[in-house]
Amino acid sequence: MELKGKQVRYLRGLGHHLQPVVMIGKEELSRKVVLATIEALASHELIKVKLQEGCLLDRKEVAEILSTKTGAAVVQILGKTILLYRQAEEPVIELP
Repeated sequence: MELKGKQVRYLRGLGHHLQPVVMIGKEELSRKVVLATIEALASHELIKVKLQEGCLLDRKEVAEILSTKTGAAVVQILGKTILLYRQAEEPVIELP
């Protein structure tokens, strides 16, 4: 899914106050973590994923893998936090 500039800015604004829903630690990108991310996206559309100290993978690599496996768009990578968006079947967030 490709987002336009205006959509990315809008989603960043919405995501600013969100708390991380998925934490990635030393298990890194296990099947369990990917399934938890898919479930979180299905119920929230826009989620934050936090990389913890135990995660040795590069944050951009994690974002790319999660994006591919979940069908979500990477909205932002800031520090050790990744903001992901995937439109739900019945969208709650209306993109500009």
